[in-house]
Amino acid sequence: MTQRWSPASWRERPAKHIPADYPNPAEVTRVEAELRRMPPLVFAGEARRLKTLLGDVAAGKAFLLQGGDCAESFKEFTADNIRDTFRLILQMAVVLTFAGGRPVVKVGRIAGQFAKPRSEPIETVDGVTLPSYRGDNINGMEFDAATRAPDPERLLKAYSQSASTLNLLRAFAGGGYADLHNIHRWTLGFVDGSPLGARYRELSDKISESLTFMNAIGVTPESHPGLARVEFFTSHEALLLGFEEAMTRVDSTSGDWYDTSAHLLWIGERTRQLDGAHVHFMKGVKNPIGLKVGPTVEPDDLLALIDALNPEDEAGRLTLYGRFGSDKIAARLPRLMEATRRGGRQVVWATDPMHGNTLKAANGYKTRPFDRILSEVRSFIEIAESEGVHPGGVHLEMTGQNVTECIGGARALREGELSERYDTHCDPRLNGEQALELAFLVAEKLKAERQAAPRVAAE
Repeated sequence: MTQRWSPASWRERPAKHIPADYPNPAEVTRVEAELRRMPPLVFAGEARRLKTLLGDVAAGKAFLLQGGDCAESFKEFTADNIRDTFRLILQMAVVLTFAGGRPVVKVGRIAGQFAKPRSEPIETVDGVTLPSYRGDNINGMEFDAATRAPDPERLLKAYSQSASTLNLLRAFAGGGYADLHNIHRWTLGFVDGSPLGARYRELSDKISESLTFMNAIGVTPESHPGLARVEFFTSHEALLLGFEEAMTRVDSTSGDWYDTSAHLLWIGERTRQLDGAHVHFMKGVKNPIGLKVGPTVEPDDLLALIDALNPEDEAGRLTLYGRFGSDKIAARLPRLMEATRRGGRQVVWATDPMHGNTLKAANGYKTRPFDRILSEVRSFIEIAESEGVHPGGVHLEMTGQNVTECIGGARALREGELSERYDTHCDPRLNGEQALELAFLVAEKLKAERQAAPRVAAE
């Protein structure tokens, strides 16, 4: 594979969900050539660091929190939106770290998560048929022929927005904004304002006590600067392989190929064909990579994909995101976890509780019930524990904004309220309050499992 693979060799394989209807293919070639001359967005050393941390997750020593927009947009690109999503991930991570007793690896669906595969390539409205909206780096949402035509110039705008986003994220992560005390103060505000705040107060009070103790013994951001900094990584679905190819470079330190568009890239449920272009491309880059695993995957198929993508069985190389639905996970996940455990494969098992729990409300809005999302996460943790597998993490579509896209949660958002702030460009997202609520509820589950583990071992 290493002799035959090149960043462009995916073009010899069948490639699904990559637009082939650009009006001017020569413009696509020109844009891809321009992207090859652009500086990398991330660096190989950062990707290797993330792989090391994910190796800790695979070994049961850490937990993965991955989240962000379903699809980033050009229109909603603001510093406030980036800040709010970053802050939300940090708040969730503190809660999960304290309850789970393990460090949390923080990865955003950000700085590159633009394109989305669609169930149908075309859309018909009032008798007019146009290409489906596929993400802002391909075409636009407005339903007119000019906007829906794929435009390669959008790839350059996506690159520019990703670079600006990364610049701001690095400033937030290392400039004091991520001070542990600040993060906890933000979370206390959530607890005070939540209808279920009393349920979360015990955990938040214990975090407060821990911080007070640390201050008393001189462990402060001034004496330990690490308390004011965090490691934060980016990720997106590697869907547009022409863009990914253009961003793939040889690392001068190791001589290996790295896709410098993000620290971690994943293969989606619709593009995980063993002989397909997306799997082939991901074989050759050394980034940590992910694979979405849905209800149609059989154990032998999964093992074949694992062996293709991680032939040397490297810890931290491959993360599996189960996306089944709360009504299917109990029937499908145990056999897959058993297969990876029996086969001794070093993988991170995480759950994506969003995609399998999507439905259409009576008023026509696509939504996701909070209770189903929570149920799938709880089932994931229980199944993993019963199969002797570390429940490695969660992968969420969420935003720090006060949107009304998923029903339920502590404030019991109803279907009739979806239209108030339904801002997503693709799938419904948890809003900031729902996401932090989910973190507290998952924290309760992780804490219970952690406390039960010593008793089980003793028995």
